[in-house]
Amino acid sequence: MRSLICLLVVAALSGCAQLQALRSDGPQQSASATQTPTPVVDFTIPPDALGARDPHLTAILGKVGAVASKQSQPTTIRVAALAQDFPYLNQAIKRGIAPSRAATIRLEDLAVGSCQPYRIQLGPTE
Repeated sequence: MRSLICLLVVAALSGCAQLQALRSDGPQQSASATQTPTPVVDFTIPPDALGARDPHLTAILGKVGAVASKQSQPTTIRVAALAQDFPYLNQAIKRGIAPSRAATIRLEDLAVGSCQPYRIQLGPTE
């Protein structure tokens, strides 16, 4: 987990992929929101990094797969992007998944519009 955070910080500082946390854990959360599992990884993909197939983005996606492999429970990786980008994103994530853990990790593709943020979430399978 720490290596992924360090990698995300380095990527953001290098200017190639400024990743933004989407969660805002403020005091206005309802009781039902606190009962849902907190994602282990949750970030947006900058459209320019995705369009350019940035090597830093590819490395980060591989790290997402590696983090998923290290989870002790079944894990779901949700990929929200344009349908045309799923092959690249899924392939980059799958490269990081350990073959012995592949059966416990589910990739879920969610098609979004061109004006919506592209996003990666990793969390326990519900």
